[in-house]
Amino acid sequence: MPRSAVEPAPPALPNALAAVPPLLGLCSVRSGTLHGLQLQPIEVEVASRRGPSLFQLAGLAEAAVREARIRVASAIARLGIALDEYALTVSLAPADVRKSGSGLDVALALGILGAIGHLPSGATRGALVLGELSLNGLVRPIRGVLPLLAGARRIGVKEAFVPRENAAEAANIQGLRVWPIDRLSDLVAALRGEIQLQELEPAPYFCRAFEGPDLADVRGQPAARRAAEIAAAGFHNLLLVGPPGSGKSLLARRLPGLLPALSLERALETTAVHSISGLVDSSRGIVDVPPFRAPHHTVSDVGLIGGGSVPRPGEISLAHNGVLFLDELPEFRRATLEALRQPLEDGEIRIVRARMRVTFPARPLLVGAMNPCPCGHHGNPRVSCRCSAELRQRYMSRLSGPLLDRIDLQVPVPAVELERWSDAGARVEETTESVRKRVSLARAMQVERQRRGEQAVTENALLDLKDLERVGTPDAAGRNLLHKAAEQLGLSARGYVRVLRVSRTLADLDASDAVHGTHVGEAIRARVFDPLADQAG
Repeated sequence: MPRSAVEPAPPALPNALAAVPPLLGLCSVRSGTLHGLQLQPIEVEVASRRGPSLFQLAGLAEAAVREARIRVASAIARLGIALDEYALTVSLAPADVRKSGSGLDVALALGILGAIGHLPSGATRGALVLGELSLNGLVRPIRGVLPLLAGARRIGVKEAFVPRENAAEAANIQGLRVWPIDRLSDLVAALRGEIQLQELEPAPYFCRAFEGPDLADVRGQPAARRAAEIAAAGFHNLLLVGPPGSGKSLLARRLPGLLPALSLERALETTAVHSISGLVDSSRGIVDVPPFRAPHHTVSDVGLIGGGSVPRPGEISLAHNGVLFLDELPEFRRATLEALRQPLEDGEIRIVRARMRVTFPARPLLVGAMNPCPCGHHGNPRVSCRCSAELRQRYMSRLSGPLLDRIDLQVPVPAVELERWSDAGARVEETTESVRKRVSLARAMQVERQRRGEQAVTENALLDLKDLERVGTPDAAGRNLLHKAAEQLGLSARGYVRVLRVSRTLADLDASDAVHGTHVGEAIRARVFDPLADQAG
């Protein structure tokens, strides 16, 4: 049958589609969130239409991001701009990455203003925009500004806008133009060309002098003081065992003062971890002294190691490049302590979730303190111990062999004679400053060997087997002593290596290029201490 010469008219569009108003505008603003310490760039794209008030948000936004529309709408209303007549669609790209935190507020506000025609096209010029908004348009500080800006610089971003209260932190990033902002209205006026924002000047790095308690406060305890000096010189983990009141905590809290000053690189590493935890002093903007962290023994696995639905660093990462002090070590949950083993070996903690994997640095100097028995007085000449041998053994067994194997120095801290405290003419102990000078000279030898390519790392505690063979092989007397100790004391392969590392540090403290038998002997004695036998004796 022949086809009709007159074609039927195409069907009319449904009324709902025909009534959709055309797009008014489209605007994109660059921002970012953190996955661990790594920047995840986020493009905040906003499309607007005339029509009934509507706000749609796409892109795996978590609660704080979804609630941004309330803060942003109120802040924009303070500019005299109502959003009631606009239908807004917001996309946070990439769409398959979870977005958390409130740092996207300012970028979202600029995207909306650009999409509805209140900002010129391309006003932000690809700059990174960070900040949380208050309801009255003030720009509030956010966490993680330092790693966010460092990540932006790595991917080629040249400019950034950050909250004023994060300015001191942002000033530590070189090679990036940064403008601190106080309120949304100032930023909008600047992007319109109405005012000029003042660019942030990069801050020079000056390391502060140590201002903590002095080592001279620790009276007596020559073995423990010597162990603290060795630990600081080579960054060796330390365990102090003694009765209550013998000075274990007193000594541990003075260890950060013995550590060398942080270089700029290490200060920025440490600051990045503290920044995402909201622990950076806003007036200084940088952590420029070795941190000291002392969590209570009730701390959870996540609190000590890190984790959570949005992974955050734990105490072991917050103590990076500083001291992690675990007082009453056997009172910590065994599973919590066992979780320390891998990061103590690797120097980092890897947290794996269904949608993300993050890595935090975890290279602290671990200092543990414990009593020799449940009552605490085993071996105390002034107080009788009430614990049986079996009870003491059970108490000590709360610490696993593999964990103790990772602690280089294990020393007794006996009760202090009362004469040390009551005699006004007692010998004055060495100060932090005098001990730190010896530690700094030992560290300088390690730095020089690294400069010459003889070892890959600065700290002796991190030397691998290849480097140890090159710089830590003892003389004949030292080798014989080490072989006998390995046979008679049952040193593991890890223990053998750690004795060699401590021996190298002892040689550095003596300003000796060679490792002698005396150094090996002292390293062995500092490692194979048996709390039960020693205290009983």
